[in-house]
Amino acid sequence: MPDVRSHTHADRPSAGTPCADDSAAGSPQHLARDPAVTTRANRGWWDANADDYQREHGDFLRDVGFVWCPEGLDEAEARLLGDVRGARVLEVGCGAAQCARWLRTQGALAVGVDLSFRQLQHARRLDDATGQIVPAVCADAAALPFATGCFDVACSAFGALPFVADAGAVLREVARVLRPGGRWVFSVSHPIRWAFPDDPGPRGLVARHSYFDRTPYVETDPSGQVSYVEHHRTLGDWVDLLVEAGFRLRRLVEPEWPDGHRRTWGGWSPLRGSRLPGTVIFCCVRESG
Repeated sequence: MPDVRSHTHADRPSAGTPCADDSAAGSPQHLARDPAVTTRANRGWWDANADDYQREHGDFLRDVGFVWCPEGLDEAEARLLGDVRGARVLEVGCGAAQCARWLRTQGALAVGVDLSFRQLQHARRLDDATGQIVPAVCADAAALPFATGCFDVACSAFGALPFVADAGAVLREVARVLRPGGRWVFSVSHPIRWAFPDDPGPRGLVARHSYFDRTPYVETDPSGQVSYVEHHRTLGDWVDLLVEAGFRLRRLVEPEWPDGHRRTWGGWSPLRGSRLPGTVIFCCVRESG
């Protein structure tokens, strides 16, 4: 699970300066709807924060491990990707490539792509530490540098999709590089979380915002430039985007908070997890047509 920062609304705690909800022309939220603005901001944020991210969450993610979400759902047990032996697999938004590295131990020919060069430097560090090498490339998920139909499976554990202005463009690219019938499985913050403050305590149990408000969450730097962006889509939005990109949704997974799991990750906590879904996982197949 490489890239989950997952703040989910503008009154959340923040390392930057959160902007008031304002989509007027020229506002940070309006500017962040431009894919280039979002891409530039998030590349800079992840390059600057990758070290802290891996230091804080590396033990939970493991150097060689496939964790789908803060609830701790592990692909070793979930098997949402099916049998990957001999499969050509792409991890989108791979971060330090922990998931792809685990997939290679299962016999997959797994590679990764991530927007952040610093995250990929951590991938190289883990390659050296584990001896399990993951080929990876630094690129925008909306412009994948791979040939059409060259992968059997694609996956993403909170990578890329929450951090792009045009999720449809990413989904179309994933569809392009998958062979017909190829599997595409990805996890993101559950959209219902957008309505609640990003607080692991009781305050995070009271809806304060509209689930249907698609105004992006934006942070700015001291000069007023957009420095971090997350974009919200409803469940219906995601289904529409998947169908439009040529996918068939076969399964939707909402992981429950497991008994005995005491870890708090941002707004994820045992308290909230016992009452609200925190993650949704879409299991899809690329249509043959």
